[in-house]
Amino acid sequence: MKTRLGCLSNKSDSCSDFSEFLPPGPERSTRFLKLSTDEVTKWADSFDVLLSDKYGLAAFRAFLKTEFSDENIEFWLACEDYKKIKSPAKLVSKANKIYKEYIDVKAPREVNIDFRTRQETKQKLLEPTSSSLNEIQAKVYSLMEKDSYPRFLRSKIYQELLNRTQMYCQRKSV
Repeated sequence: MKTRLGCLSNKSDSCSDFSEFLPPGPERSTRFLKLSTDEVTKWADSFDVLLSDKYGLAAFRAFLKTEFSDENIEFWLACEDYKKIKSPAKLVSKANKIYKEYIDVKAPREVNIDFRTRQETKQKLLEPTSSSLNEIQAKVYSLMEKDSYPRFLRSKIYQELLNRTQMYCQRKSV
């Protein structure tokens, strides 16, 4: 874990190397990403705050991977993308993809939902709309908020990140 996190900036606020937490892409090429202690501390304010911060989301995803439950956040993100689709043909395609990947009882990344919700969602996806996945997405969100989020805040990933950013800030003020 120590190799993933480090205080590497000369600025007065804290930072950490978040490159390990980010998916491949343009953000990944920036080796050292600055992150303030205030930003990390705010993640504990609410689950919404955590998910709305790109580094908070990246850290939460990394945590869920260590718990082998990252299908929940991946499903939630897929639903967020799904809601933005305007084309009816693309809605059908994306709905089928999400169903096969996360909702079907034989899905490779099946999310933990009750039978009734699974069946209702299956029916809604026969004629998908941009809100067809709202109920199931809300249930997965609630599960993460009540279960995974508190564990994340107690996790070594979050605690070490918070401690390292605080230590760096203290060193810079001496």
